[in-house]
Amino acid sequence: KTPRTKSITMTDESDASSTSSSGSSSEEEVQAQPTKKQRTVPPPLEIAPTADAAHSAIQKQSASASIIGNTSNKSNRLIVLLDQAKLETIKNRKGNYELLNCDDHRDICKKKLKKDPKEFRPDICHQELLALLDSPLNKAGLLQVFIRTSRNVLIELHPSVRIPRTYKRFAGLMVQLLHKMKIKASDNGTTLMKVIKNPFSQHLPVGTRVYGMSCKGLLYSPHNLAKQLVPLDPNSTDEGQSQVCFIIGAMAAGHVTTEDHPYIEKMFSISEYPLSGASAINRILGSVEAQWAVV
Repeated sequence: KTPRTKSITMTDESDASSTSSSGSSSEEEVQAQPTKKQRTVPPPLEIAPTADAAHSAIQKQSASASIIGNTSNKSNRLIVLLDQAKLETIKNRKGNYELLNCDDHRDICKKKLKKDPKEFRPDICHQELLALLDSPLNKAGLLQVFIRTSRNVLIELHPSVRIPRTYKRFAGLMVQLLHKMKIKASDNGTTLMKVIKNPFSQHLPVGTRVYGMSCKGLLYSPHNLAKQLVPLDPNSTDEGQSQVCFIIGAMAAGHVTTEDHPYIEKMFSISEYPLSGASAINRILGSVEAQWAVV
């Protein structure tokens, strides 16, 4: 009797296993059944932009290329280009980059570069930038500054940029700019300084009249110079009043030449005596501020 019961239990177990296997196979068959494809609804048709909208988009893209952006009086600014600025970097013994100058790198200028150390004066550009950006004309939003180095690197400055007061910090800022090609504000991400493409003439508004400043130019007093060249009203929309650009040298020796800037109409001087760049800038901007009633 005992072996019969064992056989019965074994058959029961085999039946249970067969039912479980059949159940699992049925589940697999259910899962293997392909799902129905969902119908994709096509996106609604968009209306093509009008010609006016396309024109405005192109204007926005062209304005975004400049770090100034869209400003109400951008077309009425006085433009100043600091020409032939000695802004070059060199690698020191520690592997760090520094701004080449006549005080710290005299031996390198003589032996390696075989040039006169007196030519490497980046402090001249520093002094002129302080005179330009600290002026009431710039704080009133009526000044635009560019820099062109002796290596033909063109730099555009935002009117709100604050140049460091000490030369050491200024030199570090210029090294960072020449290597990274751009300086941004840490708080809002505004581009303060940027290396832009040459030539300089393509960044001038249409109809801009360009004048060079040199001690060999035609002598004018600062008051008469502003009266003859600068428009009477910066907000005037008269077609006869064109925007003005002054090119001022930032080099230790030499002059602004028409060979480097063939679009210069005339060369002018504002003193019988040779002046430093910062002193000449203060006299020019002071006369323009008096004419435009900027106090």
